[in-house]
Amino acid sequence: MKKIILSLAFAALIVSCQEKTKEKLEDATDAVGNEVEQKIDTLSQKIDTLGQKIDNVADSVKSKTKKAAEKVEEGAKKVKEAVKK
Repeated sequence: MKKIILSLAFAALIVSCQEKTKEKLEDATDAVGNEVEQKIDTLSQKIDTLGQKIDNVADSVKSKTKKAAEKVEEGAKKVKEAVKK
């Protein structure tokens, strides 16, 4: 009789431990999932910021290239005028 009661108590203890382990595992899984989501959101924001910076640099390069081309054209006109004289 004592063996049966001890066996049942042991079985109840194992089941109880399994439930606690499952709860801890679920909590850990949720925590990891939340952390991954936060990291993805942060990375997404950084990518968006980097994309904006790249666009700004591209616009700046276009503007400077256009200004440089205008100066080259002005220089070419001056050379043509000097050659005509």
